[in-house]
Amino acid sequence: MADPSSYRPKPGEIPDSPGVYRFRDEHRRVIYVGKAKSLRQRLANYFQDLAGLHPRTRSMVTTAASVEWTVVSTEVEALQLEYSWIKEYDPRFNVKYRDDKSYPYLAVTMNEEYPRVQVMRGHKKKGVRYFGPYAHAWAIRDTVDLLLRVFPVRTCSAGVFKNAARTGRPCLLGYIGKCSAPCVDRVSAEEHRELADEFCDFMTGRTNTYIRRLEKQMAEAADEMEYERAARLRDDIGALKKAMEKNAVVLADATDADLIAVAEDELEAAVQIFHVRGGRVRGQRGWVTDKVEEITTGALVEHALQQLYGEETGDAVPKEVLVPALPDPVEPVQEWLTGRRGSGVSLRIPQRGDKKALMETVQRNAQQALVLHKTKRASDLTTRSRALEEIADALDLDSAPLRIECYDISHLQGDDVVASMVVFEDGLARKSEYRRFQIKGFAGQDDVRSMHEVITRRFRRYLAEKEKTGEWADGENTAVPVTDGGTTEAAVSHGETAAASVTDGDNAAAMIDRNGEIVGTGPTEDDGRPKKFAYPPQLVVVDGGAPQVAAARRALDELGIDDIAVCGLAKRLEEVWLPGDDDPVVLPRTSEGLYLLQRVRDEAHRFAITYQRAKRSKRFRSSPLDDVPGLGDTRKQALLKYFGSLKKLRSATIDQICEVPGIGRKTAETIAVALARSAPAAPAVNTATGEIMEEEPGTMGSSGEPVAAGTPDERRGQET
Repeated sequence: MADPSSYRPKPGEIPDSPGVYRFRDEHRRVIYVGKAKSLRQRLANYFQDLAGLHPRTRSMVTTAASVEWTVVSTEVEALQLEYSWIKEYDPRFNVKYRDDKSYPYLAVTMNEEYPRVQVMRGHKKKGVRYFGPYAHAWAIRDTVDLLLRVFPVRTCSAGVFKNAARTGRPCLLGYIGKCSAPCVDRVSAEEHRELADEFCDFMTGRTNTYIRRLEKQMAEAADEMEYERAARLRDDIGALKKAMEKNAVVLADATDADLIAVAEDELEAAVQIFHVRGGRVRGQRGWVTDKVEEITTGALVEHALQQLYGEETGDAVPKEVLVPALPDPVEPVQEWLTGRRGSGVSLRIPQRGDKKALMETVQRNAQQALVLHKTKRASDLTTRSRALEEIADALDLDSAPLRIECYDISHLQGDDVVASMVVFEDGLARKSEYRRFQIKGFAGQDDVRSMHEVITRRFRRYLAEKEKTGEWADGENTAVPVTDGGTTEAAVSHGETAAASVTDGDNAAAMIDRNGEIVGTGPTEDDGRPKKFAYPPQLVVVDGGAPQVAAARRALDELGIDDIAVCGLAKRLEEVWLPGDDDPVVLPRTSEGLYLLQRVRDEAHRFAITYQRAKRSKRFRSSPLDDVPGLGDTRKQALLKYFGSLKKLRSATIDQICEVPGIGRKTAETIAVALARSAPAAPAVNTATGEIMEEEPGTMGSSGEPVAAGTPDERRGQET
């Protein structure tokens, strides 16, 4: 625990101007990002008597080891830079909104030649129009099914579309009138895009125009005694009205607005958002956050606005945003929203009428979301804190293990031996720091020796990073080897991707150290971003009993590391083993600490199994083309697609191989030689039927998909 006075800037060093500041821990990792109208006044609040600070703020300043700041011109620039750095560094002490589910959107892919209507989740893509989010995917499909009567836009996948174009026959929707069938040229690309535009117009709230147009066409058809056509138009009008009824009118003046409500207690806050377009609720979503510092409702609203609109532009930002409390000051936030939209945005608190009544409904949803969140055991901050304290007490640790790393070994009867490393911080999985290893030091099955190798390699890398950053004192650990011994970790991130660095010229401002000197113009490689193995855990957990624990402890001792605790969790009786103890530590079955250790162990096992299966599949999917130097997957697929099968490719001449795009003569000659060396002595024959097999086991199939070698019994095995 650091003393804030040890890194407090000297009086007069901090500029009295707008800017963004960052607190770092002893490993130079950014743990908090904030902005201020006056850096001097804001930072001074952190260096007062610890007894006067909010408990969360006190925890942050005592975890930090340094503070730095960046001066900007305006508060709007500070808001933009703060958002960019929070997204990039993911600081552990910042307010983090997390969706309680992945909400589905109704998406229209206007970036394609033939736009497609579909359900989409996850990150938004450029050129795609989104409507929602919706609470359930089935609600989107019901709406689309009704609208396709009037706007028969393509809904099929690219594969189905291409197959229909190749065969000249549309899918079922094309036959029943719910698709205009552009795949067989019933309509041109321009006509189909016009249909997609009309679909989008209807979804944005311009509904009356289309209903009036259809009613006029129905009347004309009836006057001309085209009663069948009039009946179809009548049904179309009914479908549109039914689709409209799914979103009841809540604001009579056809308002476009987002309503944001916040429900909070001392520890957490829940945010609910209603998206109203054309006076109707078109979508709803909710977030929950841990309140990691003393924060007002207005500040929570400001963070929610950043989360909502930080990646949005144009009409995705509504003209009106209604909130329960205004940020202080409100002008920079309103100016930022206006810049995102490109026109004026009203940010205000509703005072009366329908908008205030709807805000009360949103507030009730937020309150219910907070109550529901409290019942979720794994996400409850209080429960997580209790679990960490129980682990610290059971293992006799000096403090709660805020960072836990767990390791597991996986193999298939001694083949494809791999290991996994998963990371939990504050009781939650941090998937961006997951790592996986191939066991290279020896061949065969030896879980204890494998565990020793993995721990050694991981913490050699940690010592190397520590030496690189100059964290060692003179003469400390000088005898410890930090080279990797010729082995390389497959340090592949899992589940998340690293955020892009801030390179926007508008946000680039000189960084000033505590001496007032300019030290750079933006984040650098060593500027707080997560590194592969830069940060040590407080606790290492291994999947196994006393032998695996002893191997892990021995590896750390050999590297001279004595400040990291080690334990093992055995599957059979869920016993916790400590190095050198003859008897295990038995935690109660109802213990939150045991529950957390089980989650960590199970996650490491899952990650190891996934990697081991991937390696095994890759080994089974071998092909003679794998031996061709410089021939990647793209050109392999191109060859198999051009010739249709490996057999036909083997019989092709060098000139014929050269006809494949991207294949030169030298590469073609190498391919021909590789295939000739691997040619079978005789064709494969099915002994039951006498049929000559088209492909050989262990090669790519005619569709480009790999064919596994061996019989099912040979491929079956026990995974550990």
